[in-house]
Amino acid sequence: MTAAFATPFAGTWYPAGARELEQLLEELIETSRERNGAAALPGALAAVAPHAGLEYSGRVAAAAWRHLAAAKPQRVVMLGFLHAGGPADVVMPRIHAYETPLGRAAVDLSGFDFPALPPESACDHSLEIQLPFAQKLLPGVPVAPLYIGSAAERVRKEAARRAAEGLRAGDVLLASTDLTHYGRRFGFTPFPLDSETAENLHALDREVIDAASSLDPAFFLAELRRNGSTTCGVAPVSLLLEILELLNGEEEIFQAALDYMTTGDLNGDYSLSVGYAALGYFRESAFYLGKAAQRELLKSVEATLKQVRERGVERPVESGAELEELDRRGGVFVSLHQKGELFGCIGRISDEDSYRAAVPELALSALHDPRFPTRVTAPEDLEIEISILTPFKRLVKPEQFRAGEHGGYVECWGRRGLLLPQVGRERKATREWFLEALAHKAGLPAGAWKNPEAKLWAFRAQVFSAAGQ
Repeated sequence: MTAAFATPFAGTWYPAGARELEQLLEELIETSRERNGAAALPGALAAVAPHAGLEYSGRVAAAAWRHLAAAKPQRVVMLGFLHAGGPADVVMPRIHAYETPLGRAAVDLSGFDFPALPPESACDHSLEIQLPFAQKLLPGVPVAPLYIGSAAERVRKEAARRAAEGLRAGDVLLASTDLTHYGRRFGFTPFPLDSETAENLHALDREVIDAASSLDPAFFLAELRRNGSTTCGVAPVSLLLEILELLNGEEEIFQAALDYMTTGDLNGDYSLSVGYAALGYFRESAFYLGKAAQRELLKSVEATLKQVRERGVERPVESGAELEELDRRGGVFVSLHQKGELFGCIGRISDEDSYRAAVPELALSALHDPRFPTRVTAPEDLEIEISILTPFKRLVKPEQFRAGEHGGYVECWGRRGLLLPQVGRERKATREWFLEALAHKAGLPAGAWKNPEAKLWAFRAQVFSAAGQ
């Protein structure tokens, strides 16, 4: 057993000097905070991170590592692959520690029973590029490096079973992959290099990310075959999804897209571009807010509506409370009711603003819900309801939809529609009723949700109002 293996990527894939590497990591982490907000979701189970040189993919990888660090794990189980090729099954390096410019990173492979190879044979930047982030954000926390050689179902399912048996309390998982590799050098030019290349690349990578959100490795692999994306870490990501399926319990797991960009976005050159994504995997409750944050958002809406009512000023009144939860970003809807009837409901499924900023702005928009007559004021008897959404999960088949628990989103033939979970609960709806209502909301004909061209997503929501506080 090698005592410590000096990773060979210092000085090429990232700086060889400790001070320079520390400074680069700090810059990448700060850039990640600026791009995605400083707040991190709690309780990450796993993440996906890219593995190019840190100056290229590091600002995206930082988002994945920030969320893993927020979980305060006791070990990071890293799933990578050997670019130069290797055994089809899972292997691990025969070492006790890695040596980087930041010092030693302990290796703890206890519990895992996979073939151990000499580090020279089980060495690849898909995992070793992750070590500086691990050392910076999780000092003293050991890693367990595993290399996966095949995404074939037989290999994947057996490896997932054995890996899940080796997991222990306090472990988090990280799978390493870059997304679409575009350009003549990569032998992949499915569309020309022109003014639309950037959007074409983004759309291709969005399909890959969306497929992974299903948490179904077979569907993920089928989508990659369909769109031809040259995503490289197919084996580690599909294994991660297989493991998460084994870990799924009473509380549903959702994928959050934490950050994304391409090298073309970074340097303006799309002739040779690679996509990078940071994805996080969390149980449903990780996306929800505590009572204090709920009260602050309700007070924010109340103050915003009062200002409209008393002064005729339509300006959002944001909470000034020092609660990190308010600075999280995610899908959110604000519903206003009057005497039990819907007065207005407006939401957003994107994450460009914090809840602190988005919620009072959406309350103002709900006053002018285009489905209802124009209002000039905010009545005093308005009841406020806020829905915090989980990320969307792609459904492989409609039978996966759980009426009364899930909200739904459908997209078909250029039309799209969304219904919140409470729509199904209030009507004690069946799956068929809800999906028909969802199709109607999107302006689609009856039964459109059954069409193979229709795409369905499910989500859950934390719904709260003043009456429930």
